[in-house]
Amino acid sequence: MSRPSFVYVSYIAATPEKVWNALFDAELTRQYWGVHKNVSEWKVGATWAHQDAETGEAHVVGEVLEIDPPKRLVLSWRSSSAPAGDPPTRVTFEVQPFMDAVKLTVIHDDLEEGTPMWKGVTSGWPAILSSLKSLLETGRPLPMTTRRWGGPPPA
Repeated sequence: MSRPSFVYVSYIAATPEKVWNALFDAELTRQYWGVHKNVSEWKVGATWAHQDAETGEAHVVGEVLEIDPPKRLVLSWRSSSAPAGDPPTRVTFEVQPFMDAVKLTVIHDDLEEGTPMWKGVTSGWPAILSSLKSLLETGRPLPMTTRRWGGPPPA
């Protein structure tokens, strides 16, 4: 039985390189991703962590499964609070030039409907990716994503 996916598409007035960099750069992710930063060596097989920028605690962890700069990044994705044995989900970022902008597609696969991960993903990705768009286009993230959301990150 296949597990559901969550897909979010955004068009951003930026270059593919700027969008790509915003997915990795710890300082940029801290600005638009609820006081968290993404940390890794960013090569296939490397671990990655979505860390609290103040405490260093990792709320989401995984492995870099595929990386093709500045076009495609695939990560395994697992909440650090998930019960042992829970399988990871998978997130794919696709960055494509589109006219004078960038089409950013985020596909979060292998979800289980109704779980805390499902709830976090479906409510979190739209806010985080909207804030990324705002940051790259205006220089300012959305205010709601510059503070804690009360627990592990929503996506």
